Amino acid sequence: MTVHVVVPDGVDDPRRPSGGNVYDRRLVAGLVALGREVREHRVGAVGLARVLAELPDDAVVLVDGLVASTDDVLVVESHRLRVAVLLHMPGSGPAEPAVLRAVRAVVTTSAWTGRWVREAAGVPADRVHVARPGVDRGPLATGTAAGANLLCVGPLTTAKGYADLLAALADVRDLDWTCRCVGASDLEPAVADALRGVGRVELTGPLSPAELDRLRAVSDLVLAPSHRESYGMALAEGLGRGLPAIATDVGGHPEALGTADDGTLPGILVPVGDPAALGGALRGWLTDAGLRARWRTAAAQRRLRLGTWADTAALVAGVLNRTGPAVVRTGEGRS
Repeated sequence: MTVHVVVPDGVDDPRRPSGGNVYDRRLVAGLVALGREVREHRVGAVGLARVLAELPDDAVVLVDGLVASTDDVLVVESHRLRVAVLLHMPGSGPAEPAVLRAVRAVVTTSAWTGRWVREAAGVPADRVHVARPGVDRGPLATGTAAGANLLCVGPLTTAKGYADLLAALADVRDLDWTCRCVGASDLEPAVADALRGVGRVELTGPLSPAELDRLRAVSDLVLAPSHRESYGMALAEGLGRGLPAIATDVGGHPEALGTADDGTLPGILVPVGDPAALGGALRGWLTDAGLRARWRTAAAQRRLRLGTWADTAALVAGVLNRTGPAVVRTGEGRS
């Protein structure tokens, strides 16, 4: 079975290593490893309508939600093609609700997003499928006894909660720590400028997967103060190295953080937009050796419960296998 995968034009842009782009790249590789023939189509200069018009009737098509949500052409083409949408983040464009209701299947990257698709977009439950991002588990991070090496991964934008992070770090300025922020700094220059003015905060810019993994290996704690998050790949990838996290209780963060075998959290969830709660949790981590030990033990156990990218690809492949034949055949319903 040939799978036509439709992705944004900038999916490989090293300046924008988003979670959605990483997911798309790893999923394509996983489908190929499963023996699927994958043909990739990029929507940018060439619009979605043209890409779809060139596909044969009854083709199996997986469309990235960022592309699918901006153009209602999929509502019409879904009668001719076996379309599934891969939805990374709800609310990506005006055509999204109608498109999600029209396509054969919606694959979401978290159970939280799956609930949104069913409840807010009105998609029947039997057409909604969850395929969480995989993780490449590595050796446990060495870190430091004092837990002073902090890591925050994500583009430097307001939505990622960097203003809250700055306020929380100010609350613990009397303690020893270093915070490295990894992500694009040109999207909201004012956010980056505010961070540059703070001592002990280092802006690395975007890093390659290998560079980021080396940084995780010497980190102690992941900070994820996002205001909006469909899953939380930065949390899961940190846990793949045994790193606990302080994260906002938003969207898919709770399921990304998960628990140890005994139900213990490998970190803590704090309210969204509450710098005082974030700072208090960070102070607890930096001053309580017993708490650090408990979180690290829980993170090491959670690491072993994380799924792989091969698991993710197998789930999506199963969904695509079940899309069934298209309704309209060649020449029917087309002008």
